[in-house]
Amino acid sequence: MVYDREGGTGVASGHEGRTGAAYERKSRDRGQVALEYLGFIPILILVAMAAVQIGLIAYTAQQAGTAARTGARSASLDGPYAQDCQNAVSSWLDAACTRADLGDEVEVTATIDIPSIVPGWDFDPARKTATMPMDR
Repeated sequence: MVYDREGGTGVASGHEGRTGAAYERKSRDRGQVALEYLGFIPILILVAMAAVQIGLIAYTAQQAGTAARTGARSASLDGPYAQDCQNAVSSWLDAACTRADLGDEVEVTATIDIPSIVPGWDFDPARKTATMPMDR
């Protein structure tokens, strides 16, 4: 409300009642949200990269299981298990397969290095084993 100088009644108005101190405080707060957001961006990026890395770990483990099953199936038929094992995974992954004869069964272990999207984040390789009966 604004009062006339003679002490008359007040008349409601828009912003005439705002004091200079309140206006200055509001103008000093401008940009605060932007600075807080900039401070939070590294945390958001780290969480996003960790989520992508976890997905990559799961995908590599799944590919190792597929390679082991394919290699064991091929080895049970006395086929080229190492090549079949490599062909079963995505082209950007490298599978190393080892064979162990267990009498009437054959066991193939596939090992695939887990790629890292961040230098310095190193992981043990994904290792999966599959066993199939020999086809004789």
